[in-house]
Formats: sequence, structure tokens, C-alpha cells
Amino acid sequence: MFTGLIESICQVMSVRRSADAMELAIDLGELADGCRIADSIAIDGVCLTIARLDGSSAIFDVSAETMAKSTLGKLGPSSQVNVERAMKPADRFGGHFVLGHIDGTATIKQIDRRGDFADIRFSTAYELLDQMVPKGSVAVDGISLTIANMDNNSFTVALIPETLKKTTLGKAKIGDMVNIEADIIVKTVKKQLDKILPQEQKLTVEKLKQLGF
Repeated sequence: MFTGLIESICQVMSVRRSADAMELAIDLGELADGCRIADSIAIDGVCLTIARLDGSSAIFDVSAETMAKSTLGKLGPSSQVNVERAMKPADRFGGHFVLGHIDGTATIKQIDRRGDFADIRFSTAYELLDQMVPKGSVAVDGISLTIANMDNNSFTVALIPETLKKTTLGKAKIGDMVNIEADIIVKTVKKQLDKILPQEQKLTVEKLKQLGF
């Protein structure tokens, strides 16, 4: 379980690809202190398991399914990634429930900078947008963010200076792809309501509002 509060931007040291898998080595820096083999780490929002440790470098095995569902397959040596270690039971919970199970990807379509702030618009599939609500939470490359607004093919988030400084979105460019994990609470509510509502009655944001959500 993660919170979506990024601890550090770390660098990819090496990538070894095979026909149906990938080995990823990342320099965790100071975050390596206390890490052990089999620990869960979120890399750009993807929950991975430490397979080996070599000093401050952690080595992860990435499956074909993870490569297909996320942007990790596009990483190369010197790529920078957002990193968050799994939360401890006694930690302060400052973001939202992030599982590290990526639902899909999105593409940056627009960046509006206003001084030290920025609004970023992401284009993604309808199936993902259908699991989001305005003012709800979403994890973008593992970052807990609030959806400012959305339309039929995109959603927008408003970023504060701290987020731009402490995450990879500070150097994001139009056309970049990011990992998306929709809020597990919204997904759970939607699934249950889909079972309750008549099949011909499509669940929409407006219907959710009418039902009190």
C-alpha cells in the first residue's frame, strides 16, 4: 500500500530486456537504507518487488504484463523515476489509497504554466476516464493528485510548486506518457453500482451525483 506522496526522484542504472521480461536496476540513494529483498517499492506508480540489492541499487524483475500496462518498458539507463516505499502502519496518511496496480497510461496534451504553478491536461482512454470523478483522486506516475476537471477524452490536474519540484512532472513535456491508477474507492463504488443498476442504464458522473456520491 502506498500514499502517492513521492519520496524521491531516482535514476535508472541499467535495463536488461528479454523476450517476455525486463530486469530494472534503480539507484535508490538514501532510500536504500532499511530496504530488504522482497520489499515493495512503487516505481512511477508501479508496485515492484526488490529481487536483489547491490549497495544503494535495487534490482527488480518486470513481467510482460507490467510492461504492456505501464510505461516501464520504455525506461532506459539514466531515466528518472518517481519512487515511494510501501507505507508503514504507523505512518501519517497524507495522500490517498494507492495500490501500485496500474490501470493504463495517459499522454500529456497540454501544459499551462503560471509562475511556479502548472495545469497539465492528460488524454486517456474512455475506460479510464469512466473510473474518475471531478475533485476525486488519481495517481499519475505514482503521484497522488486531485482531478480539477475532465471532459470526454481528458482530465486536468493543478500542480503546486512542491509537486513540480519533488516529482518528474516538473520536467514533463507534451507527448510524454504517464502511468494512471484510478482511485480504488471510486472503482469499487462503480463496480457495485454497475451490479445494482439496470444493464441498459449506463453509469455516469451525473448518475453518481444523483445517487449522492
